[in-house]
Amino acid sequence: MDSAIRKRSVTIAGHPTSVSLEAAFWDALKDIAAARGVSINALIEAIDEGRGGNLSSAIRVFILAEVIKTAGPGAASPSTGLPKGE
Repeated sequence: MDSAIRKRSVTIAGHPTSVSLEAAFWDALKDIAAARGVSINALIEAIDEGRGGNLSSAIRVFILAEVIKTAGPGAASPSTGLPKGE
């Protein structure tokens, strides 16, 4: 898994900004956007609307929540997101 940080330019509410994420998170974000039939920019805008802190962190937490939801009930601990028993 590629853990190198990648910085990309995005537009949020008509304003250009940059987001720094590990390549694996960019890949996951791309997959989630494709599954929802929206652009990465549109997905980031939706995440931005509901965030309270740092945008990069909000994106990572969003992706973690999506992965846990996709894994199904009982697949992960709700408090850590890790497989149960770890």
